[in-house]
Amino acid sequence: MTTIRQEDFIQSIADAFQFISIYHPLDFVRAMKAAYDAEESPAAKDAMAQILVNSRLCAEGHRPICQDTGMAVVFLKVGMDVKWDGALSIHDMVNEGVRRAYTNPDNPLRASVLADPAGARRNTRDNTPAVIYMDLVPGDTVDVKLAAKGGGSENKAQFTVLNPSDSIVDWVLSVLPEMGAGWCPPGILGLGIGGTPEKALLMAKEALLDPIDIQDLKARGPQNKVEELRLELLEKVNALGIGAQGLGGLTTVLDVKIKDYPTHAASLPVGLIPNCAATRHVHFTLDGSGPVVFTPPGLSEWPEIGMQGPATARRVNLETLTRAETATWKAGEQLLLSGRLLTGRDAAHKKLADLVRNGQPLPVDFRNRFIYYVGPVDPIPGEAVGPAGPTTATRMDKFTDLMLGDQVGLIGMVGKSERGPEAIASIKAHGGVYCIAVGGAAYLVAKAIKAARVLAFQELGMEAVYEFQVENMPVTVAVDSGGNSVHDTGPREWRMKIGKIPLAPH
Repeated sequence: MTTIRQEDFIQSIADAFQFISIYHPLDFVRAMKAAYDAEESPAAKDAMAQILVNSRLCAEGHRPICQDTGMAVVFLKVGMDVKWDGALSIHDMVNEGVRRAYTNPDNPLRASVLADPAGARRNTRDNTPAVIYMDLVPGDTVDVKLAAKGGGSENKAQFTVLNPSDSIVDWVLSVLPEMGAGWCPPGILGLGIGGTPEKALLMAKEALLDPIDIQDLKARGPQNKVEELRLELLEKVNALGIGAQGLGGLTTVLDVKIKDYPTHAASLPVGLIPNCAATRHVHFTLDGSGPVVFTPPGLSEWPEIGMQGPATARRVNLETLTRAETATWKAGEQLLLSGRLLTGRDAAHKKLADLVRNGQPLPVDFRNRFIYYVGPVDPIPGEAVGPAGPTTATRMDKFTDLMLGDQVGLIGMVGKSERGPEAIASIKAHGGVYCIAVGGAAYLVAKAIKAARVLAFQELGMEAVYEFQVENMPVTVAVDSGGNSVHDTGPREWRMKIGKIPLAPH
């Protein structure tokens, strides 16, 4: 009988979450490099270059790949012959490990978990509790799979119950374009097929923790229906032309992972969950010999990538920027921003809207300024701010008309992913502009931030309004002042070039 010490289990959980915050799985790095090499879309290629450069910088600097350091998800298979040496429950041990990982002073991770989700939404400050799934199995070891799943990809989860004769492929191809780019492609799709509704979604989540092996499958050929389905979905999803960051290109997914389970004769439940460009997971086993040691990969495992975009980008001084200047920008154009940049996301926007509605003064003058949708990681010594990549902009769509209007007076916004029709109409009506930074390149973006201070709503933590001093921060014009959106034109252009799936009516 194996004895697992409480401290060994806790520390292994803590070390694992720290490890995956810093290091991409090497199978992901290799798959992304292969996609980068094959990519023909300049915008998508530059986005993948930023993701790969960011990944290497994080491995060198021991800092998080993404500012959204995720919600802790843990799958446990506990051997029935295991004996525990400790007083805490298994759930409490996992949560103590998560707490240690996310409050580590050498590499603090962003606490994103809110208690009372339908009410006060209070941040728990240490990213607990984790979401834990546990099975008792034969054996005398503890098998652990864990992941840190960011909100952008989790929010795009899809579920349906198809008729048994319906096409799973057709359903995936119908929902994927509607998911937008907020899940930060290129990434991985996890599908769960069968069981019951909750079982299908759980299988989709666990499927994402399997290694990327689609190229091996291509080489040997499929041996069953699930493998045939994986290959068909990979080809047809990539033929949609969505591309990296939704900019249009050849690669939208690096792999499609599927788990299935017997289901009712009248049912075909299907769950779909994407993994983003900040893919973070690890698998390890405790056998009673002590805590698990995670060995960092050598830096030679990362490719040396040169980014061509900034060399031809337009340089923008945020201190002197006017609407007349932003009116000359075109969707798809690359910019380098320098000067003072305000920040704010969901909670801050709601507070600002409440102040305006109640006729109260705003704590910050937003007129003719740019706002960046971001919730940064806390800095360590030597940093102005921790990793600070963009959050999904569509969550701020309902505030866009207010923020660009006369009462607030913004001139432009920076985030990630597309904007909805209402927000685009508002941008056009007010002569505003929306730019994107690359999701999944948070540490690289943070290198452009030279100073940071909180201006308002300090109680919101990472959601407070900051002022960043930025220098040559790379962004792309996603919606110009004429209402032209690169997230519309880019995928349509590349879907037409690939030519395998007919275009929907426009």
